[in-house]
Amino acid sequence: MDTETIKKEVDALLQSPFTLSQKEMCARMLSFIDLTTLDGTDTQERVSNLCKKAIEYKTAAVCVYPYYASLVKQNLAGSGIRTACVAGGFPASQLTLEMKLFEIEKTLANGADEIDMVISQGAFLEGDYKRVGDEVKAIKELCGEAHLKVILETGNLQTPDNIEKASCIAIDNGADFIKTSTGKTSVSATLEAFYVMLRVIERYAGQGRIIGIKPAGGISSVESAVPYFKLVKLILGDRWLTPELFRIGASRLADALYEGAR
Repeated sequence: MDTETIKKEVDALLQSPFTLSQKEMCARMLSFIDLTTLDGTDTQERVSNLCKKAIEYKTAAVCVYPYYASLVKQNLAGSGIRTACVAGGFPASQLTLEMKLFEIEKTLANGADEIDMVISQGAFLEGDYKRVGDEVKAIKELCGEAHLKVILETGNLQTPDNIEKASCIAIDNGADFIKTSTGKTSVSATLEAFYVMLRVIERYAGQGRIIGIKPAGGISSVESAVPYFKLVKLILGDRWLTPELFRIGASRLADALYEGAR
């Protein structure tokens, strides 16, 4: 699988006829948003205001650092919006498994419904795929019914083949979602990486395994978000166009979608 071929396939798909209007897509995508703040300057006030916006916009989840899990859970009570937290050594994932599990256990106890973890990229690039898979498996066992989104950090994986392999490792070891990026690296979500991940999910769906997908990082405008929506619909179909199987990690994008849906 080479990058140029993937780009051509993505371009060809995006030129396919599409029946939904941009207004309809904006309304649908707004319900897929994991409304996110992951800044060192986050405060209780900022997080509480984000929860108010999530309720107004009817997003899928609010995603924050573990410190704010209980605050988000409290603010979202009765709304149906889920509390998501990055945990397990986010964003570098350079902790021992024991430390990752401790952080995730406390985060779940504080109210998180969903955990967004990052694979051990260094171990992956060294070829230690067993460690990568074992960590995902142990974390999913701890999460139980809580959704586990596994961040591949595709911008650091160097090749499409690596993205494909990392996707498979995550899914084989219990991921409920695979996610492109943390948003903390120079290269975040790209359509090419997303395409590779979609094709992997398509393969697993053919075997009866249904996995969600989440692009994140750098998607801040309607124009940049629409191609992700189109690729999901064209490759995986309408079944995936629900918050149960498709999320978009974003902050500024939500405002643009809200305006676009009006």
